[in-house]
Amino acid sequence: MTHGIRPDTHTSPVGGGGGRRDTATHYALLPLRLFLGITFVYAGLDKLTDSAFLQDGGSGSVGDMMRTVRDSSAIPALVDLALENPVAFGTAIAVGELAVGIGTLLGLFARLAALGGALISLSLWLTVSWASDPYYYGNDLAYLMAWLPLVLAGAPYLSVDAALRARRRGRIRDADSV
Repeated sequence: MTHGIRPDTHTSPVGGGGGRRDTATHYALLPLRLFLGITFVYAGLDKLTDSAFLQDGGSGSVGDMMRTVRDSSAIPALVDLALENPVAFGTAIAVGELAVGIGTLLGLFARLAALGGALISLSLWLTVSWASDPYYYGNDLAYLMAWLPLVLAGAPYLSVDAALRARRRGRIRDADSV
Protein backbone atom coordinates (compact mmCIF):
# COMPACT_ATOMS: atom_id res chain seq x y z
CA MET A 1 0.00 0.00 0.00
CA THR A 2 1.40 3.39 -0.95
CA HIS A 3 1.12 6.26 1.49
CA GLY A 4 0.64 9.27 -0.74
CA ILE A 5 -1.81 12.11 -0.72
CA ARG A 6 -5.05 11.04 -2.31
CA PRO A 7 -6.63 13.67 -4.58
CA ASP A 8 -9.98 13.31 -2.79
CA THR A 9 -8.43 13.92 0.63
CA HIS A 10 -8.65 17.50 1.79
CA THR A 11 -7.06 19.02 4.84
CA SER A 12 -8.75 21.98 6.39
CA PRO A 13 -6.60 25.10 6.34
CA VAL A 14 -8.71 26.61 9.11
CA GLY A 15 -6.97 25.76 12.36
CA GLY A 16 -4.62 23.43 10.49
CA GLY A 17 -1.64 25.77 10.49
CA GLY A 18 -1.96 26.54 6.80
CA GLY A 19 -2.14 30.30 7.19
CA ARG A 20 -4.15 32.96 5.43
CA ARG A 21 -2.92 32.10 1.95
CA ASP A 22 -4.06 28.49 2.29
CA THR A 23 -7.41 29.62 3.69
CA ALA A 24 -7.88 32.02 0.76
CA THR A 25 -6.98 29.26 -1.71
CA HIS A 26 -9.33 26.86 0.07
CA TYR A 27 -12.31 29.19 -0.38
CA ALA A 28 -11.28 30.86 -3.66
CA LEU A 29 -14.35 29.75 -5.63
CA LEU A 30 -16.86 30.65 -2.93
CA PRO A 31 -17.33 34.32 -4.03
CA LEU A 32 -17.87 33.17 -7.63
CA ARG A 33 -20.34 30.53 -6.47
CA LEU A 34 -22.27 33.08 -4.42
CA PHE A 35 -22.31 35.67 -7.22
CA LEU A 36 -23.47 33.23 -9.89
CA GLY A 37 -25.98 31.56 -7.58
CA ILE A 38 -27.56 34.83 -6.45
CA THR A 39 -27.53 36.24 -9.98
CA PHE A 40 -29.22 33.21 -11.50
CA VAL A 41 -31.86 32.99 -8.73
CA TYR A 42 -32.58 36.68 -9.26
CA ALA A 43 -32.69 36.30 -13.07
CA GLY A 44 -35.08 33.36 -12.84
CA LEU A 45 -37.40 35.07 -10.35
CA ASP A 46 -37.28 38.32 -12.33
CA LYS A 47 -38.40 36.54 -15.50
CA LEU A 48 -41.11 34.51 -13.75
CA THR A 49 -42.61 37.57 -12.07
CA ASP A 50 -42.36 39.93 -15.06
CA SER A 51 -45.78 39.87 -16.72
CA ALA A 52 -44.37 41.43 -19.92
CA PHE A 53 -41.52 38.92 -20.32
CA LEU A 54 -43.61 35.76 -20.42
CA GLN A 55 -45.63 36.87 -23.44
CA ASP A 56 -45.55 35.90 -27.11
CA GLY A 57 -45.37 39.54 -28.18
CA GLY A 58 -45.26 43.09 -26.93
CA SER A 59 -42.70 45.38 -25.36
CA GLY A 60 -40.30 43.44 -23.12
CA SER A 61 -41.63 40.04 -24.16
CA VAL A 62 -39.45 37.00 -24.77
CA GLY A 63 -41.16 36.59 -28.15
CA ASP A 64 -40.21 40.07 -29.36
CA MET A 65 -36.68 39.67 -28.01
CA MET A 66 -36.25 36.41 -29.93
CA ARG A 67 -37.63 37.93 -33.13
CA THR A 68 -35.25 40.91 -32.72
CA VAL A 69 -32.11 38.77 -32.35
CA ARG A 70 -33.03 36.05 -34.85
CA ASP A 71 -31.10 37.38 -37.85
CA SER A 72 -28.01 38.41 -35.87
CA SER A 73 -27.64 35.20 -33.83
CA ALA A 74 -24.97 32.59 -34.44
CA ILE A 75 -27.60 29.87 -34.70
CA PRO A 76 -30.86 31.25 -36.13
CA ALA A 77 -32.35 27.73 -36.08
CA LEU A 78 -32.08 27.76 -32.27
CA VAL A 79 -34.02 31.03 -32.18
CA ASP A 80 -36.59 29.59 -34.61
CA LEU A 81 -37.04 26.67 -32.21
CA ALA A 82 -37.62 29.11 -29.33
CA LEU A 83 -40.09 31.06 -31.47
CA GLU A 84 -42.28 27.98 -31.93
CA ASN A 85 -43.44 28.61 -28.34
CA PRO A 86 -41.75 31.70 -26.86
CA VAL A 87 -43.66 31.54 -23.58
CA ALA A 88 -42.59 27.92 -22.96
CA PHE A 89 -39.02 28.81 -23.93
CA GLY A 90 -38.97 31.83 -21.60
CA THR A 91 -40.46 29.77 -18.78
CA ALA A 92 -37.90 27.00 -19.33
CA ILE A 93 -35.03 29.50 -19.23
CA ALA A 94 -36.41 31.14 -16.06
CA VAL A 95 -37.01 27.83 -14.26
CA GLY A 96 -33.59 26.61 -15.41
CA GLU A 97 -31.92 29.75 -14.07
CA LEU A 98 -33.75 29.35 -10.76
CA ALA A 99 -32.77 25.68 -10.42
CA VAL A 100 -29.16 26.42 -11.36
CA GLY A 101 -28.99 29.30 -8.89
CA ILE A 102 -30.44 27.32 -6.01
CA GLY A 103 -28.25 24.30 -6.74
CA THR A 104 -25.19 26.55 -6.90
CA LEU A 105 -25.98 28.38 -3.67
CA LEU A 106 -26.67 25.17 -1.75
CA GLY A 107 -23.86 23.28 -3.41
CA LEU A 108 -26.32 20.53 -4.29
CA PHE A 109 -25.27 18.61 -7.41
CA ALA A 110 -22.93 21.56 -7.82
CA ARG A 111 -21.16 20.38 -10.98
CA LEU A 112 -24.47 19.59 -12.65
CA ALA A 113 -25.87 22.99 -11.62
CA ALA A 114 -22.74 24.71 -12.98
CA LEU A 115 -23.03 22.76 -16.22
CA GLY A 116 -26.66 23.91 -16.48
CA GLY A 117 -25.54 27.51 -15.90
CA ALA A 118 -22.84 27.15 -18.54
CA LEU A 119 -25.32 25.74 -21.06
CA ILE A 120 -27.84 28.51 -20.39
CA SER A 121 -25.09 31.10 -20.80
CA LEU A 122 -23.83 29.42 -23.97
CA SER A 123 -27.30 29.36 -25.50
CA LEU A 124 -27.87 33.03 -24.64
CA TRP A 125 -24.44 33.97 -26.03
CA LEU A 126 -25.10 32.15 -29.31
CA THR A 127 -28.50 33.80 -29.69
CA VAL A 128 -29.14 36.99 -27.74
CA SER A 129 -25.68 38.51 -27.28
CA TRP A 130 -23.87 37.07 -30.31
CA ALA A 131 -24.01 40.35 -32.22
CA SER A 132 -22.40 42.38 -29.41
CA ASP A 133 -19.52 44.29 -30.94
CA PRO A 134 -16.92 44.19 -29.64
CA TYR A 135 -17.63 40.77 -28.12
CA TYR A 136 -16.79 41.85 -24.56
CA TYR A 137 -19.87 44.10 -24.46
CA GLY A 138 -22.01 40.96 -24.28
CA ASN A 139 -22.15 39.50 -20.80
CA ASP A 140 -23.25 35.95 -21.66
CA LEU A 141 -19.78 34.89 -22.79
CA ALA A 142 -18.32 36.14 -19.50
CA TYR A 143 -20.95 34.17 -17.57
CA LEU A 144 -20.11 31.06 -19.60
CA MET A 145 -16.43 31.42 -18.68
CA ALA A 146 -17.33 32.07 -15.02
CA TRP A 147 -19.27 28.81 -14.81
CA LEU A 148 -16.39 26.66 -16.10
CA PRO A 149 -14.31 26.63 -12.86
CA LEU A 150 -17.41 25.48 -10.98
CA VAL A 151 -18.07 22.77 -13.58
CA LEU A 152 -14.52 21.52 -12.97
CA ALA A 153 -14.33 21.95 -9.18
CA GLY A 154 -17.92 21.64 -8.00
CA ALA A 155 -18.57 22.92 -4.49
CA PRO A 156 -16.10 21.05 -2.27
CA TYR A 157 -16.70 23.26 0.80
CA LEU A 158 -19.70 24.76 2.55
CA SER A 159 -22.13 22.73 0.47
CA VAL A 160 -24.67 19.95 0.63
CA ASP A 161 -22.41 17.91 -1.66
CA ALA A 162 -19.52 18.21 0.84
CA ALA A 163 -21.78 17.25 3.76
CA LEU A 164 -23.05 14.19 1.90
CA ARG A 165 -19.50 13.21 0.94
CA ALA A 166 -18.35 13.52 4.58
CA ARG A 167 -21.31 11.45 5.73
CA ARG A 168 -20.48 8.70 3.21
CA ARG A 169 -16.84 8.70 4.38
CA GLY A 170 -18.01 8.32 7.97
CA ARG A 171 -20.12 5.32 7.06
CA ILE A 172 -17.22 3.73 5.20
CA ARG A 173 -14.90 4.26 8.19
CA ASP A 174 -17.52 2.83 10.54
CA ALA A 175 -17.97 -0.23 8.31
CA ASP A 176 -14.19 -0.76 8.10
CA SER A 177 -13.81 -0.68 11.89
CA VAL A 178 -16.46 -3.38 12.46
